Amino acid sequence: MSERGLIHIYHGNGKGKTTCGMGLCVRAAGAGKKVLIYQFLKNSHSSELNILRNVPGITVMEGKEDAKFTFQMTEEEKAENKKYYIQKFQEICRKAVDEDYDVLFLDESLHVINKDMLDEELVLDFLKNKPEKLEIIMNGYHPSEKLQEAADYISLIQKEKHPFDQGIPARVGIEK
Repeated sequence: MSERGLIHIYHGNGKGKTTCGMGLCVRAAGAGKKVLIYQFLKNSHSSELNILRNVPGITVMEGKEDAKFTFQMTEEEKAENKKYYIQKFQEICRKAVDEDYDVLFLDESLHVINKDMLDEELVLDFLKNKPEKLEIIMNGYHPSEKLQEAADYISLIQKEKHPFDQGIPARVGIEK
């Protein structure tokens, strides 16, 4: 009998949600598990991906090359992104199932759901019908009550102090 895969949510306004998910991916790969990572709202150039692409057992699906912060998007761009992310989510799910992955990290998935660029019901349906062994990691902001009910782990990462508040931008190797 295989282990039952659980659902993790890391959310809040604190630094470290992606870092927590990536750490779990590294731990899983170190245990011989097969890991699939996709980053919504990010291109494929974040520093952690530079090394993770070389870790045996980890597959990184390429992100959207022209990714922007949601507050920089027009309504037309949000609508285009919604079409793209729905198609991409379906592709990710097929790959995770067809290629028998153990862990799936959907980085910033909560954010695209909240910004109406990914249908929550589509995600909930996948969570409900996922392969039993598949562990799923989601992160971002404000998980809905339905997503919280679907989760097995929920960790709130709360900011107390952050350099961004003093005007210090994200730094390569630390925040990006």
